[in-house]
Amino acid sequence: MGEVELIPERNLLLVRSVIILYGDAANTALANKVAHDIATCWNAAQGKQRIGKILYDIQFEIDGVYDQPLTPLEVIENTNPRNNYFRVEKFVIGDISFVDEIGSNTGYFKLDNLLNQSSTAAHEYGHSIGLAHPKHLDIRGKGIPGIMYPRGTLVDPEFQYYPEVMAGQKGGTLNPATRKVLPEDFDDLRLDDLKFNELNNAILGEFTSVWHDAHLP
Repeated sequence: MGEVELIPERNLLLVRSVIILYGDAANTALANKVAHDIATCWNAAQGKQRIGKILYDIQFEIDGVYDQPLTPLEVIENTNPRNNYFRVEKFVIGDISFVDEIGSNTGYFKLDNLLNQSSTAAHEYGHSIGLAHPKHLDIRGKGIPGIMYPRGTLVDPEFQYYPEVMAGQKGGTLNPATRKVLPEDFDDLRLDDLKFNELNNAILGEFTSVWHDAHLP
């Protein structure tokens, strides 16, 4: 989820979000890393969007915060559209990070998913601002996988965990470190459909406001 601002005099469309981490595996360094990973991945694509007569450059400003004393009530009653709350733990039921809905401001990160140059944070952020997984998950022959392709997607060998492994076998599916934000990801955001107020601000995503307790094995 984020807050969008149009700055016509600079041809700039800003998407501002704050990633607030809590949980036993969360800390300030990780919050800063997650924010940096999201901003770097999404800004590297140099997205553009035409709104009215102006072609805007899209820029993401992502802040990371570790909130150790965070309470369920703060999450449930939050009204700031920039705030996104993610619990971080070593163990997650299902063994995968997730958001609570497509276009969501809450979710759960598995710590290992955020390490080793993974694009998980940027992928889950894509969900939080309204993007779903593509329907077709065999993209062999189509080059670099977009940021919203999930683990298990069939890709060209150079984008697998192990290029020498047969597609679909263990190690023969999408390595999340190879995903990139592509122009079609910006098309799918449909930023031109947002309702901007008199201050040129709009909200991207929705308040799910779910507090997550730690999952137990």
